[in-house]
Amino acid sequence: MTIKDQVKKIGKEISPALVEIRRYIHQNPELSFQEFETTQYLRSHLQKIDVTVLDNYAETGVVGLLTGNRSGPVVALRGDIDALPLKEKTGLPFSSVKDGVMHACGHDSHATVIIGAAMILSKLRDRLPGTVKFILQPGEEKNPGGASIMVKNSVLKNPAVDVIFGLHSDPRFRVGEIGYKDGQMMAEPDEFRITIKGKGGHASTPHLTVDPVVIAAEVVMALQKIPSRLMAPYDQVVVTVSKIAGGSTTNVIPDSVKLLGTVRTFDHELAKKIAHFMRQIIRGICSAYGAEFDFEFIYGYPVVVNDKSATQFLVQIAGEYLGENNCYELERPSFGGEDFAFYLQRVKGSFFRLGTGNPEKGITAYWHNSEYTIDEDALAVGAGLMAYLAYQYLAGQKK
Repeated sequence: MTIKDQVKKIGKEISPALVEIRRYIHQNPELSFQEFETTQYLRSHLQKIDVTVLDNYAETGVVGLLTGNRSGPVVALRGDIDALPLKEKTGLPFSSVKDGVMHACGHDSHATVIIGAAMILSKLRDRLPGTVKFILQPGEEKNPGGASIMVKNSVLKNPAVDVIFGLHSDPRFRVGEIGYKDGQMMAEPDEFRITIKGKGGHASTPHLTVDPVVIAAEVVMALQKIPSRLMAPYDQVVVTVSKIAGGSTTNVIPDSVKLLGTVRTFDHELAKKIAHFMRQIIRGICSAYGAEFDFEFIYGYPVVVNDKSATQFLVQIAGEYLGENNCYELERPSFGGEDFAFYLQRVKGSFFRLGTGNPEKGITAYWHNSEYTIDEDALAVGAGLMAYLAYQYLAGQKK
């Protein structure tokens, strides 16, 4: 029996266990950097299969280390574990038991896939020509990102990682399909916070106030001109004001209004230029009306840039495992952000999309949606693919 056949056989055998693991994590979600129970649960599963558990890379999260019977390279497989502050509306029997907290971005499945890959490879450890690190990472959804913390604490060292692979569930692809992209795959997701400080008063006498609501409205519209009038047509830029907060009732003009939003680019220098333009625009508008302002621009994760050789390897191995016709090259990079970028700044690797959608089952909701879920058949597929990727890389890169 070939390694591929063995991996698929084991994947099929452990599929019910993976469903159980995913449902437990889904039902008991924890927000970014609060994943204490999730960490203990995942640690226990690593210990059950005699995978060495490594801690102290972050306050939450856990790393497993599986060493084969021969020395060789080190492959890292990463899955994030945090949930979102969202009220679940899936109606699933294993829906979140925590009001206002939900796994709406598939991190429950990512963690399960990594545990599944560990389960598969642990059964093949006698034939494993190298070492695999299973990185179960906290806090992907929240700046500064769990990846940055783990990298600073040397998760890619001792032993040094040669290549890293990560995945994200994607309802646009069916089970058994993947999406990949060489080079730039995801954007730099920056954030901004603005407070317009005016002078409140009675709504019937706006001339006696410095109305922050009107000023904020002008700021919002002016910021939208940054991509269209201050950036070149070929620059890929998004500027979005996603929250406006101010005022309390109909007859009072408030003292201040707060604006929150995001900027997305594929060039950090461009992001710095946008931050400069934003400050100039806000200052100019506030000055015209006699208002003051606070402005904070928070730089987010770097751009996700997949390594060419690692992506070529991914496509080759995924083609063997899933079939070449089930591997789709993404047409363009996503404006979404992902802290997997921090790993890719240190070692070569590739981040890809794992198909989890199933229109026939009504599984089509996108990420960060209160009705988001996955086709659980994807768990064994993802675990098998990650395990096969790791094994074949080790087998082909013997030191």
